[in-house]
Amino acid sequence: MSIRYHVLHETVTTYHRAVTLSQQFLHMTPRSFAYQTTESHELSITPKPQDWSNRVDYFGNATRLLTLSAPHPELTVVSDSVVTVQPRPDRSQLINSPSWEDQRARLRTTLNATTLDPYEFLFNSPHIACGDELADYARPSFTPGRPLLEACMELTERIHSDFKYDPEATTIATPLIDVLRGRHGVCQDFAHVMIGCLRSLGLSCRYVSGYILTMPPEGQPRLVGADASHAWASVYSEGLGWIDFDPTNRCLVQHEHITVGWGRDFSDVTPMRGIVLGGGGQELRVAVTVTPIEG
Repeated sequence: MSIRYHVLHETVTTYHRAVTLSQQFLHMTPRSFAYQTTESHELSITPKPQDWSNRVDYFGNATRLLTLSAPHPELTVVSDSVVTVQPRPDRSQLINSPSWEDQRARLRTTLNATTLDPYEFLFNSPHIACGDELADYARPSFTPGRPLLEACMELTERIHSDFKYDPEATTIATPLIDVLRGRHGVCQDFAHVMIGCLRSLGLSCRYVSGYILTMPPEGQPRLVGADASHAWASVYSEGLGWIDFDPTNRCLVQHEHITVGWGRDFSDVTPMRGIVLGGGGQELRVAVTVTPIEG
């Protein structure tokens, strides 16, 4: 059954001194595709931008470019969306994928309109450098003749078991090889590790940015702002298309994940990035609330 969600994503940036000019590039509009429909979406920005435009990036993600030319000590961006999430393939279908060697061979030998999309997710990207260490980490799951998606599920589970979630251990500038060796990080690190492993084996994998519904302890109410931006990996399998895996939560992506966009890695779908003139230091506060809509 499909599930509807209300998603509220608030980002508040407070500057130490007034910013005199700011340009920001936003990826905050949930994407519509086979498993998800964005029913409504509104961006509220304070102070009001003097200029803005909606665009679609190279990967088909909705973006907004805005300019604030009046001095401001704080910038607030609120994304308010309603999305419907459709059922996805479950674990019983993973065995129906081609062997991982066959999938790799097809990507290497066939380049046409059908394979062009996965082909561009085979290579290094700004935050993902492929290499032997990543391939070696992946190989125990990718035994000869094993179905691609079954192997990916085991790799997902191994990353969850081997790595510790630690928001203090890394920054976006931490090299991927250091994350692999240190075995600590956050969801974007774990997604990058999985993507790097698969690309190092010659397989196509992309980065997905979005949200995940988190459940409160039994008997306690859901808290406003308790959910978070999230990231996971999506693997291409001929015949089934793109199948999403979440190594942070050791699961095949189903009905509790809301997709904003996808790209080669985090740098392609950063929720909010830009340049400012002035401001000095800054503090960032982010609150995400994902609420199922009944009925």
